[in-house]
Amino acid sequence: MTQFSPNALCFGDEFPAAGAPCLVHIEEHGLTVAFVSDTTDGQPESVPFTSLTVSAGGLDHDQLVVKWAGQKGERTLYLKNPDVIRAFRQSAPDYVSHSFEQAAERVRQVRHRGRLVWSLVGGMFLATVLGLWFQSDLLVEIAVSRIPVEWEQKLGESAYRDFLSHQEVMKEGSAVAALAEMTQRMTTQIPDNPYKFEVTVVKSDVVNAFALPGGYVVVFTGLMKKAASGEEVAGVLSHELNHVLQRHGLERIVKSLGLMTVTAIVFGNQQGLVGMMKQLGVELFTLKFGREQETEADLTGLQLLQRAKIDPSGMITFFERLSEKDQGRMEWLSTHPMSADRAERLKAELAALPKKSPEPFTFDWKQVQTSLGP
Repeated sequence: MTQFSPNALCFGDEFPAAGAPCLVHIEEHGLTVAFVSDTTDGQPESVPFTSLTVSAGGLDHDQLVVKWAGQKGERTLYLKNPDVIRAFRQSAPDYVSHSFEQAAERVRQVRHRGRLVWSLVGGMFLATVLGLWFQSDLLVEIAVSRIPVEWEQKLGESAYRDFLSHQEVMKEGSAVAALAEMTQRMTTQIPDNPYKFEVTVVKSDVVNAFALPGGYVVVFTGLMKKAASGEEVAGVLSHELNHVLQRHGLERIVKSLGLMTVTAIVFGNQQGLVGMMKQLGVELFTLKFGREQETEADLTGLQLLQRAKIDPSGMITFFERLSEKDQGRMEWLSTHPMSADRAERLKAELAALPKKSPEPFTFDWKQVQTSLGP
């Protein structure tokens, strides 16, 4: 049997229900159809144009359907090959052309509509992906809200204990007592506080302080030596406490895990997050807060100081003084960038707060600094 590649499908009484593959040639007089099916005698069937009726059909109405009454009954030919359809159009006589053009136009419309639909689907998919990406901050917030505080505390505590095991920790003394008084005054002013804050003083000349998810805060002695008053240290501490209260650290962790993980958390799959969070380890210390998070910690920190009757101006003066004196080279300032706009915003916020008379601390700040040594 001659080998050929079918370009159409024919249906008839003697063919299987799924149709018989066939090879269609367009001649001057009509069609020549050669069948592959064993049910035929192997001879091509010639069909004149005068015997044909043409319409659009197929599952998606994107094919030409050619029908004729043959010697073995009615047959239906489905043409989808563009070359065959083009040849049919060029060879068909005028009395067939009208029906052909109507059917061909129908096919073109369906194909165009199909391309348009797929374009729209693709566009919607792309828009959805981009939308999720640009709205990822919102997704992160939703995801974080679904994570229990207990999980956050376990994550922060693990990194916190590991960090302290390599540091010289001050467990008692004037500096520890001063930090405890600041913390107590502020935390009592936090309504529905879900965290049990733990603030530790670490001996180091680094001018720095940081907070980990779950309520764990570290203050370096270098920062306490640099501050001109307890109110200035309280300003830094309030800023760090509010990073925890606003769950900024957890937000940065979730966002660093990627959009797919965030989406999974939103839709309830939190177990995978637990495993990923356990792998972060020291990476917690390298996650930088965004500008909006820093501003939020500033403003909410300022408000907390005011509620605790601690002079809020200490937060501003400490940042400004370090920024001017050391020209922004301090480590704390490198991770918490201080700009003139940021300082002005804090001043504006302070001016808008209700006036309250601050209450001094019970400790003497100069004695606290003396206890830290040279």
